Amino acid sequence: MVDLQELRKQLDGIDSQIVKLYEERMDVCKQVAEYKIGTGKKVFDKQREQEKIAAVKSQTHNDFNSRGIEELFEQIMSMSRKLQYQMLAESGNIGKLPFIGVEDLDAQKARVVFQGAEGAYSQMAMIKYFGEEIESLHVDSFRDAFVCIEEGRADFAVLPIENSTAGIVNEIYDLLVEFENFIVGEQIIRIEHCLLGVPGAKTEDIKTVYSHPQSLMQSARYLAAKDWKQISMQNNAFAAQKVAQEQDKSQAAIASEYAGKTYGLEILDKGINDSNTNATRFIVITNQKIFRKDAEKISICFELPHRSGSLYHLLSHFIYNNLNMTKIESRPIEGRNWEYRFFVDFEGNLADGAVKNALRGLREEAVNMKVLGNY
Repeated sequence: MVDLQELRKQLDGIDSQIVKLYEERMDVCKQVAEYKIGTGKKVFDKQREQEKIAAVKSQTHNDFNSRGIEELFEQIMSMSRKLQYQMLAESGNIGKLPFIGVEDLDAQKARVVFQGAEGAYSQMAMIKYFGEEIESLHVDSFRDAFVCIEEGRADFAVLPIENSTAGIVNEIYDLLVEFENFIVGEQIIRIEHCLLGVPGAKTEDIKTVYSHPQSLMQSARYLAAKDWKQISMQNNAFAAQKVAQEQDKSQAAIASEYAGKTYGLEILDKGINDSNTNATRFIVITNQKIFRKDAEKISICFELPHRSGSLYHLLSHFIYNNLNMTKIESRPIEGRNWEYRFFVDFEGNLADGAVKNALRGLREEAVNMKVLGNY
């Protein structure tokens, strides 16, 4: 019978040879990087890597080993690229990102746009971020807000991007890709929905309730006990505005206390949303490629090469550069069935060497990588 300890000794000896050969290979990779630094040649050579993988696979003796060698050399070449990106960064050849660091946002004379009517949660977020003296305007749709920024009718926009219970606002993600607008700040607002009615109304008078679809969903438990007709509105503040204008005691809106005060409505019930920890994250966007020098979060998006393991290899750039990825989302790409665009948030500043290194690797290996902002 074969001695297990003897087999383990043999494996240890083979592993030592693998380590030695790996280090020899990486020493050669350093010389390759030096050549590329001197000539300006790109690090990622897709055709060369495909040829290399095909060559080493042909030297194996069965399908299982062929697949294993493919995975092994994908990793080895990935580490080689990362070493080369690091050396490019150290040599100062990493390239400059087209973003300018600023001490603060020039908001004193700025005009800010938000989506919805007066009294919207977006207006609350805007006031909390910019202060009450800010000059502002409001528009009906998220797209209108992006257009306002693009056309220069506003300097900044405040828009919801994620709710702690309802998830992401899909349209905002898609618009960030479509428009050349960039995230420069964020504001989190605690969400407390109130049932709002006209003065003198009581809960037993209510037959119809208006609100944004997410707010109706977030108040589902409360509404389940009521035999009320639920009608979706584009925005909570629009719902409050409608109830105030029509002065019908049988109508109510689900919106914020702030919206109630704005439109002279009474609070019939407070805190009706299912979760008492509900919060919405708002982003501040502009059409300038700027970031605050004290910014700590970066948002990017990219598409993937349509091949096995591509997402794994791209995300390894965060690991190798010791960057903490805090969020990843995917959205379908219009007109391309079953293909997706990925949105990633990670900690860092565009002036950091590790961030530059990771973005260089991502830009070369991903498809259509875009920095959405540093804030």
